[in-house]
Amino acid sequence: MDATLEVVKREGRGKNESRRLRVAGRIPAVVYGARKDGKGSEGVPVAVDPKEVLRILHSESGANTLIRLKLDGGESRVMVKEYQLDPVTHQLLHADFYELAMDRAIAVTVPILVKGEAKGVKQQGGMLDFVTREVQVQCLPTDIPEHIDIDVSELMLHQAVRLRDLPENPRWKPLNDPDTMLVHVVLPKAEEVVAAPEAEAAAAAAPVAAEPEVIKKGKTEKEGEEPAAKK
Repeated sequence: MDATLEVVKREGRGKNESRRLRVAGRIPAVVYGARKDGKGSEGVPVAVDPKEVLRILHSESGANTLIRLKLDGGESRVMVKEYQLDPVTHQLLHADFYELAMDRAIAVTVPILVKGEAKGVKQQGGMLDFVTREVQVQCLPTDIPEHIDIDVSELMLHQAVRLRDLPENPRWKPLNDPDTMLVHVVLPKAEEVVAAPEAEAAAAAAPVAAEPEVIKKGKTEKEGEEPAAKK
């Protein structure tokens, strides 16, 4: 997905400025420049429409979406670096963007998408265990895959697909350990064995020796205080 986002510079900072922006239907954000010599430039404080940012984050490519950022008549290509949501209302509170050098590879996290029904599940009564749901890849910004597909149709019981089993793609290179297990077909967990009725009846009929009552002395234990809320 390719998206366009318009932002405006903001002068004020602090909680009062953030409240003023939210009343106006915007939120504070920061745009960081392209990295040069291993260092990132100072961020430019901007204001942005939170609905447009959430639309991008909820798209299929999510935070990996390439964004055409328009600011002061100029245009740059950016991605969402970080964002903050209200823990109660889930409203977007803040966002950071970073400018991309389009000729320089970046590392991104990409979801795994499983396709098909494994023969080990359909024919052998196994269960598909989805172990690793996303991996890191290195690629140019224009080559970021929305997802990596795995066809499990031929997977039999006790067989697995590891990262090294995926076909090579000239556009991206996986960064995780090649032995990382992605999916495998396993036997379902055995159900608990129910005791035979005869054994249960014999256990119920057996006499139980009465235990002497023990009177505990000493101070009554105090109930533990509730753990402090995380800040």
